Amino acid sequence: MKILLIHGLSRTSLSLLNLESYLQQKGAKTEQFGYLAFAESFDSIVERLYVRCQGIAEREPYAIGAHSLGGLLIRAALANNSIKLPSQIVMLGTPNQPPRLAPIAWKLPPFRWWTRQCGFNLTNPAFFKSLPRLTSPYTIIAGTLGPTGVWSPFGNELNDGIVTVSETLLSELDDVIELPVWHTFMMNDSTVKKTVAKALGLDKNVDN
Repeated sequence: MKILLIHGLSRTSLSLLNLESYLQQKGAKTEQFGYLAFAESFDSIVERLYVRCQGIAEREPYAIGAHSLGGLLIRAALANNSIKLPSQIVMLGTPNQPPRLAPIAWKLPPFRWWTRQCGFNLTNPAFFKSLPRLTSPYTIIAGTLGPTGVWSPFGNELNDGIVTVSETLLSELDDVIELPVWHTFMMNDSTVKKTVAKALGLDKNVDN
């Protein structure tokens, strides 16, 4: 089985090298899917991702590991009914509900320039409503190390500094795995890596 890794907004494939190396040590075959939000529209990235997934699926079964926006990209790609579905999808800090920080960030010109359509989509409830439900099995990992309290933009809600736990939910019935990590670097945390490996069925030597 091939595992396709998809990085988050404003990151590159370099951000997932640590996790990729860990999964390879567990015996997984991996590939990375990269994109640049300032240079491509969300729609064009999704089209490339669809083509990549189909190409992999024609050769072998595959699964997905996606950080943040990467989870939304794969959800959009899977809207094409002709695509062969992954056997498992693991989402790390993906905002499956409109994140409350996005409209604040969108007011900042550097964020608008750097993220373009990808960033705007995060502010748009209609975009989230347009995304299909996942029919593949999936695992959601959410961070809880973000600030809470009177001075926090998240109030008393658990969060990873960017996304609240509740914003990662696809359904109220989701059993989210909550871990004490920050959004930006959660993929490098040892417990997160073990959790991803377990979710992907790489159970041998998972404690190493």
